[in-house]
Amino acid sequence: MTKKTQLFKILKKEGFIHLVIWAVFLFVFFLQVYFNTGRIPKAFLNFLIVGIFSFYINYLILVPYFLLKKKNVNYFIAVIGLIVLCVVLVEFVFPKPEIIHRLPPPQNDMNDPGERPSFRGIRIGFPLFFNIILILIGTAIKMYLEWDKNIQHQKEVESQKSSAELHFLKNQLSPHFLFNSLNSIYSLTSKKSNDAPEAVIMLSELMRYMLYQADNEFVMLNDELDYIQNYLKLQRLRIANNRDVTLLIRGGISQQKIRPLLLIAFIENAFKYGTDFKGNTLVRIEIMVNANELNFKCVNLIGNRKQDPENSGIGLQNTKDRLQLLYPNLHTLKIDTVDNQYIVNLNLNLSV
Repeated sequence: MTKKTQLFKILKKEGFIHLVIWAVFLFVFFLQVYFNTGRIPKAFLNFLIVGIFSFYINYLILVPYFLLKKKNVNYFIAVIGLIVLCVVLVEFVFPKPEIIHRLPPPQNDMNDPGERPSFRGIRIGFPLFFNIILILIGTAIKMYLEWDKNIQHQKEVESQKSSAELHFLKNQLSPHFLFNSLNSIYSLTSKKSNDAPEAVIMLSELMRYMLYQADNEFVMLNDELDYIQNYLKLQRLRIANNRDVTLLIRGGISQQKIRPLLLIAFIENAFKYGTDFKGNTLVRIEIMVNANELNFKCVNLIGNRKQDPENSGIGLQNTKDRLQLLYPNLHTLKIDTVDNQYIVNLNLNLSV
């Protein structure tokens, strides 16, 4: 939908709301006048036309071009001029409503038969008060709509910023994963392992998932767990001593959904640093699902591999950033180092 079409729909909706409100207001107003006078004086039409005129001059011109642009002095001068113009039109140009002429004079004291006071002040005060009220209402409505519009615009900008950031993070994850997987296959081929062809097939399955499903906003939890299991199979092929490489999945898995590639960075990091100088590898992963709650635990041995300060931890940091963006206030992440073991505990609420 283009911005022009959106603007037309907003104006159409706003115009309809104004029409309904004015229709109700005029109906009640004329009904009250009819009950008081037994008819609807024509002069009241002029009175209301001037009131509506002042409302929309303020609503459509003065507030947008002066008040919202911080030209407060110009705005108040213009409002005073508008009010004076409306009073002049009602009092001296258009015929005055008959109900104002019929205002009963106050009762004079019986002992003071002096001249009755003039009611010109009341006749001027009534249209003055009426137009001020309409201008105040118009200003309040316009300021609220502008405030709401700014809030919506801010949310839209934040949403676009988050989407762009997520897209960037996901694009970083894909080559990062491919780099680590190719390292695994290179390890097998360098050993002339018979498992190398199977590893290539597994890698193709993993890449198929990343190409055709990982771009979706959500994936089925079951598919994401299958992807993790295939990744572990690939890693087990390249590790000679893989007895302590385990994956345990428990709980009821049905129609739950999860953001794609959310857990893999923790697992990649575990395999990257989970081998000691003797060649022993310890990577234990536990995933427990209870309704819409997922508990993920990953434990790995802290090996002797030195970290590259420029390139290491990219996937891990990206995952932390994605968790903050995708599951704000819906996850708890705790990372500890205990007895030469790196332990990740993630609790995730899937009910997004």
